[in-house]
Amino acid sequence: MSAVYQDLVTSLRQGFPQPVSDRVHDSYFVFSFLRALDQLDGMKSASPLLGTPVTLDYAAAKQSRMNEGPIQLEQVTQLLVEHLSGMFIWGHPRAQINVIPPPTIASVIGGLLPSIYNPNLVSEESSRQVAVAEVEVSSMTAELIGYDSQQSAGFFTFGGTGTLLYGVKLGLEKACPGSARQGVRERAVIFCSERAHYACLSVANWLGIGQENVIQIPCSPENEMRTCLLETMARDVLKAGGKIAAIVATMGTTDHFGLDDLKSIHEIRDRLVDEFHLDYCPHIHGDAVIGWAWSVFNDYDFDKNPLGFRHRTVRALAGTRRRICELPLADSVGIDFHKTGFTPYISSLFLVRDAADLELITRKQSDTPYLFHDGHYHPGRYTLETSRSGSAPMSALANLRLFGKNGLRALLGHVVSMAEVLREHLEGHASTTVVNRGNFGPVTLFRVYPDGVDTFGVADREQKDPAYRDQLRVHNEYNRRIYQLVQSDALHGEGVVISLTDCYRETDYGEPIVALKSYILSPFAEERYIDSVLQSLWKARAKIAAESAATP
Repeated sequence: MSAVYQDLVTSLRQGFPQPVSDRVHDSYFVFSFLRALDQLDGMKSASPLLGTPVTLDYAAAKQSRMNEGPIQLEQVTQLLVEHLSGMFIWGHPRAQINVIPPPTIASVIGGLLPSIYNPNLVSEESSRQVAVAEVEVSSMTAELIGYDSQQSAGFFTFGGTGTLLYGVKLGLEKACPGSARQGVRERAVIFCSERAHYACLSVANWLGIGQENVIQIPCSPENEMRTCLLETMARDVLKAGGKIAAIVATMGTTDHFGLDDLKSIHEIRDRLVDEFHLDYCPHIHGDAVIGWAWSVFNDYDFDKNPLGFRHRTVRALAGTRRRICELPLADSVGIDFHKTGFTPYISSLFLVRDAADLELITRKQSDTPYLFHDGHYHPGRYTLETSRSGSAPMSALANLRLFGKNGLRALLGHVVSMAEVLREHLEGHASTTVVNRGNFGPVTLFRVYPDGVDTFGVADREQKDPAYRDQLRVHNEYNRRIYQLVQSDALHGEGVVISLTDCYRETDYGEPIVALKSYILSPFAEERYIDSVLQSLWKARAKIAAESAATP
């Protein structure tokens, strides 16, 4: 008689992909996945939500406990599918929230296949040709942005913050040698624009640099770093004996799609090295997690415009290229395929222009006696992570092959065109104003006003006139209320899904300016869906007007 555990193990084996070909069980595996997809498909409707609106019950979730015995795979699948009920469908043309694209079928497959066989990119020993995929993607992307693919190197990490972490870490080791083993023993600073991602603060925190040593450079109205102030403030730090751990050039800010002048930053860096006779070269990191994809236009003929983009779109794409083509000047670059590369989370690539820089953070072989005994590719010698999934590079590889340059050009041109259409509509109404008019990307920041506000002059007054402070605050609250109403409708499957930023910019007198945000990344976006944004705004305005009328 077999022991009870043996019977359980025999039963549980049916819940694993079989290691040896078994046509019956393989069919069961495929059918199980197809059943889940079929259940998900049954949750789709005309709304931008899966299933029905759900009230999130975290109190009940805290009471969850592991059951005593196994349950059937079909029951588990049903439970998993139910957890996606109420989820926004990012590919829906009425979903325009932040930088979240729908993943392609190819990238989903690229992520799924490694999930079955579990390669670990710590080394080629545990990942085999999936490691080759990481090198392929790194080389293809390096060539795309303008790096020498033979001299550069890249690897995938845990997100955009991870790519920034690696860039600053390399810079810290250049500026303060020995920091890895002895700790940070002198003041080192990070320079970035005031529009840079808050990840700069996170990285300074986690690396022991300190958040107070993140120096944020004021931006121009175009949301790019004022490089003249960078030079002045960097010179002050160096005169005081401080070190520059990194200069972060933001190549596509989250809220504004602002693009820093990387060429000027590079020239300033080189001047400072000569002027102060520095024994290191301050590291420049290009935070291009959003903007990298526009590198496909580096060799596009805008005069002939073979893809037939409309004139405003051509101007916007060319305006982005003038900055993105400077990416090769950065010592390292951060790239998110799960943003403008249309892959699932997480697919973040860190690229370094000179692979030799990675020696600054490479471990000794004696520190890892149980790894790296076979083969040639061992990124775990220098990555923060030991465990790295193969899903990220496989998803990225899938889309690079699927799209080709023209495919990605077409997708980016399309979403930029749709954003341009939205801006035209918003600018054509008396109650709305676009606050990032010079923006070249797919993000639109705008404000909505009640009747009676002169939207032609209000933006200038809000920005410059301290006497307008109280009215600005009233308008900020008005826009927050608009967002709450639109969001409430969206959570019930109605209207559109947009987002809000509490401070797209500070006024000259130090007040935050709130803005509503539409980020169009759906390939299914069409001009007819733009009206959905406007209808949601008018509905919210009408409700606020009714609330005001009902208030004594």
